[in-house]
Amino acid sequence: MKGHKIFAVEKSSIAEQVEIEAGDILISINNEQIEDALDYHFLVNDDYLSLIIYKSKLDEEWEIEIEKEPEEDLGLVFENNLMDEYKSCTNNCIFCFIDQLPPNMRDTLYFKDDDSRLSFLQGNYITLTNMKEKDVEKIIKYHLSPINISVQTMNTQLRKKMLNNKFADRIIEYMELFYQAGIVMNGQIVLCKGINDGKELDYSIDMLTKYIPYLQSVSVVPVGLSKYREGLYQLEAFEKEDAKQVLSIIHKWQDMIYHKHNTHFIHAGDEFYFLADEVCPDEDNYDGYLQYENGVGMTRLLLDEFNKCYNDIKGDDRIKNISVATGVLIAPVIRELIDKIEIKFPNIKAKVYPIINDFFGHKITVSGLLTGQDIISQLSNKEIGDLLILPRNLLKNNEEILLDDISIRDIESALNTKILIVEPTGKGIFHGVLDKE
Repeated sequence: MKGHKIFAVEKSSIAEQVEIEAGDILISINNEQIEDALDYHFLVNDDYLSLIIYKSKLDEEWEIEIEKEPEEDLGLVFENNLMDEYKSCTNNCIFCFIDQLPPNMRDTLYFKDDDSRLSFLQGNYITLTNMKEKDVEKIIKYHLSPINISVQTMNTQLRKKMLNNKFADRIIEYMELFYQAGIVMNGQIVLCKGINDGKELDYSIDMLTKYIPYLQSVSVVPVGLSKYREGLYQLEAFEKEDAKQVLSIIHKWQDMIYHKHNTHFIHAGDEFYFLADEVCPDEDNYDGYLQYENGVGMTRLLLDEFNKCYNDIKGDDRIKNISVATGVLIAPVIRELIDKIEIKFPNIKAKVYPIINDFFGHKITVSGLLTGQDIISQLSNKEIGDLLILPRNLLKNNEEILLDDISIRDIESALNTKILIVEPTGKGIFHGVLDKE
């Protein structure tokens, strides 16, 4: 039977009220067949729905009419959130981090997705090389926004080389179609030293400005280089002077674009500011933190959020002896924040431990790629105190497991301490250290 099997029904949802159950099969909505999640999410936005449901337990087909608020969710959960097979990546990018993973990790980490549907459902960035004409037509038909695009370069010949895909030049055609249809876009450039930086970056930004306002933001982030690069394309890490040059190009374009369009548009990842030993810009520079998930503006938001919490509280004489473990990149910032806490709360003593990434290599400095084994090995002989604070972004899908399948409970047992997981934000750090809700 054609249709999509319902894996679960959310409690107190519309679906539960009309007696739809797990195991039932959704056949159609408003007489439209549902190919995948894009069809489903578009069709359920109507305020009137006519559902054809096959009731598995009763061996009956029901027609269910529903009146609801526009965009109100039905509460149906499907086993596969795409309601279709995932499309794997057809590129062989010279900078792909998955190719740099060590062996013997869990299988799901080695899957390369490049599925346009995940751009809308989960915010993933896609290269557009895996799209067919019908995919583009569906995006335009449903006016799905935003679409997040892995640009890398607007030099189409260079893009073919970087992605190792002869269809990589389609980006111009597709972005033009999205622009003409008013589809909101975001872009990302993974910058590789000596390849798509310098004059190439300058050219790419120039070309991308043609898609403003529908292309609302573009981030520029440095390529991540693990120690597992044997046999891969030779790439070099950015140094201080390289980072300064990158920021000089971006700031030049920000000034020009803001004067013309009232948006900064092009944004550097925080890592470039750390490498260049420069202060991250003020909040206004980030245009509402559109590229936050790409590590753009995280530091500024962390600082501003922390300072707001800090300024709104009076100190006291509470006694605490704790530790914070985090990535090498952000550790000095966390130390400065905790030093401020200790001024108002003199009996709080907190150590900050930057965890060197032995697992992936020392060029990986972000907290989101820390592993349990590195935390255990580097803290096993350290004074931790009564509590160890860890950032939530090192967990797998918010489960209590890290990338190397070591659990929080494993770390607690190995270090003989209690662990508190906090959001990697100013508010999260502030309340975590003070042990407030």
